[in-house]
Amino acid sequence: MVTTMNRVVATGLQHYFLPMNGSLPGWRLTLIVASLLAIQPLQAQTDEIQVYTGELETPGKANLTVHANYTPDGRTVAGFPGAVVPQGSLNGAFEWAYGVTHWFEAGTYLPVYTLTRDQKLELDGVKLRALFAVPHAETRSFFYGVNFELSFNSKHWDESRYGGEIRPIVGTRAGPWDLIVNPILDTSFDGFSRLDFAPSLRLAYNRSPAFALAVEHYADFGQIGHLDSRAKQEHNLFAVADYARKLFDVEAGIGFGLTAASDKLVLKTIVSHTF
Repeated sequence: MVTTMNRVVATGLQHYFLPMNGSLPGWRLTLIVASLLAIQPLQAQTDEIQVYTGELETPGKANLTVHANYTPDGRTVAGFPGAVVPQGSLNGAFEWAYGVTHWFEAGTYLPVYTLTRDQKLELDGVKLRALFAVPHAETRSFFYGVNFELSFNSKHWDESRYGGEIRPIVGTRAGPWDLIVNPILDTSFDGFSRLDFAPSLRLAYNRSPAFALAVEHYADFGQIGHLDSRAKQEHNLFAVADYARKLFDVEAGIGFGLTAASDKLVLKTIVSHTF
């Protein structure tokens, strides 16, 4: 997973077998091969559209965050045979977290889910995560951390049954403004050169301690050993609003695809509660 945005990546290319009997004209073979090479890789969906800020749950406290992402206008072809078609689907996760120390938070995504455009509920898998960050990042002018994830995927969610994520967190704060970058690397444990580079960025204006407006950018450049061309990359720009209450926090955003490989319109909500 792509994520994007915290992503799960899968190729949409399939194997083709051509009769090589010597009677096939050279120009026709060239045309077929060129057509196949021109096919753009199709990306799977993501369960979490979020920039990590380095904030940790209070030690000894538990938290539940519910992610929900709806694609009203997106890709109409599955990323691989049997995969979920993005357009008209709702996907997300129930994210459970526990503050272990002032610098370490443990969590799990259970379940990761999809409600398909055919109104079929799919269980997409489960993820484990470990988030490390400088204590009290929300009060610092410069802050940093790193998040590690291990995922176990259903066959319809990712062609790889196992996946992982390394998400560095680097941010700076000046007055009411925050700038945070997550240069994410996703892996299916199939080699360093096949690490997928899917960075995200957030620029936020904190109008008050309880309300913020932000612009977020999510990208997927493909494998670091062979980056995708511009047309094949995913780039999504989100307008986001955050609102904090005593019992819950809510984030809502609307995202627009900037490339042909991106879903044109995505809506996201994130609701969290600390127990």
